[in-house]
Amino acid sequence: MKTEFGTRNFLLIWFGQMISGLGSRLTSFALGIWTLQSTGSTTRFALVFVAMAVPALLISPIAGALVDRWNRRLIMIVCEAVSALTLLLMAWLLSEGQLALWHVYAGVGITAVTNAFLQPAYAASIPLLVNQKKLTRMNGLVQTGYAIAQIGGPLLAGILVSTIEIQGVLLVDAISFLVGVLALLFAAIPNPARASEEEEGLWREAATGFRYVRERPGLFGLLLVFGASNFLFGIASIIITPLILSMADATQLGFQMAIGGAGLLIGGIAMSMWGGPSRRIHGVLGFSFLAGICLAFHGLQPSFPLIVIAGFAFFMTLPVINSCNASLWQSKVPANLQGRCFAIQRLLSEAAMPLGFCIAGPMAEHIFEPLLMPDGALANSMGAFIGTGPGRGMGFMFIVLGLLMTVIAALAYQNRSIRYIEEELPDIVEESTELPDSPSSPALV
Repeated sequence: MKTEFGTRNFLLIWFGQMISGLGSRLTSFALGIWTLQSTGSTTRFALVFVAMAVPALLISPIAGALVDRWNRRLIMIVCEAVSALTLLLMAWLLSEGQLALWHVYAGVGITAVTNAFLQPAYAASIPLLVNQKKLTRMNGLVQTGYAIAQIGGPLLAGILVSTIEIQGVLLVDAISFLVGVLALLFAAIPNPARASEEEEGLWREAATGFRYVRERPGLFGLLLVFGASNFLFGIASIIITPLILSMADATQLGFQMAIGGAGLLIGGIAMSMWGGPSRRIHGVLGFSFLAGICLAFHGLQPSFPLIVIAGFAFFMTLPVINSCNASLWQSKVPANLQGRCFAIQRLLSEAAMPLGFCIAGPMAEHIFEPLLMPDGALANSMGAFIGTGPGRGMGFMFIVLGLLMTVIAALAYQNRSIRYIEEELPDIVEESTELPDSPSSPALV
């Protein structure tokens, strides 16, 4: 039975993860600057992010199985410790003038692998600590922590890089991971009951998670909605920068991104206080529909204030969608399978968004922009409503992306298995095999 000690343990872990997440944003910003300054190559800069994405994509299928097999708290402690040691080593190499580009790629690859284990373990631990009624609210708090890291990381990094230099930023990040370790040492996470199939081998265990989802149309439908939405978001996140720069300058671009981050933060705070709609599926699909409308508004006119307002509203919807989605999975999937199921979601996200990244540029440059030039094929039709010239093709892309997102949400509502997932798929009621330790001392693994 979950008590106030479970909530206390969750808040301890949440605080540690928020601090280490803030540190991670510091490092990604600082290493990007170091790579650009050292090589002057945009391609090598982009490869830093490839080095983050590919290892996580490869390891995610078995990471979830191992999360369900091993002690989740111990996994998180080891992941935080390995990340801290990696950053300390990189800081030492930099101080000795020995840091090479391959060290950066290897370092971000290692931290990406640890994160591929840590995130499913974190998400799968939440329902073991708080009761069902608090799940959406606590997931809203998780989204708030992510928003704080997303806003504060680059802002703080810009200040620190100019004062304590990149080596100092790496040390600060290492300390942030150690804060995560310390919080976990003073918290406890109950262990879910083990199932007999967990001794059949990693790949079979990983397949068990996917089979569980595939056999439940509501969950499988949600997974498809999640993947499609991430694909569309991946395209939008690439073309937003050139869209804004077609009508504004870099300073205004930074302002728009800060306002979007504020929307993410306010949405997370609102979810942690409100707790979301009584039917979580309305939070996922209803706010996905609203997010699509906000996305489409980005392209209606070449107006910077319109984009700022639409971006703020769009990012406010994301914590509601993510919190309700996570709570649905946490309440409908057995605890001993949740690591695998959250890893499946992560795998789909890691695959869908980079695909969107890859096709966004060619689509904008070779298809949509030519269509809305003064002599383009849509200049006299769509161009009469949204204008023609540089940037208008990308504006049309946003309209298309937004409409596709609303269509996906509407089609999902038409699917009975998805719409009635909360009624047709019973909540999982499980007893854990380990209870939280006393709050006055570190918990034993």
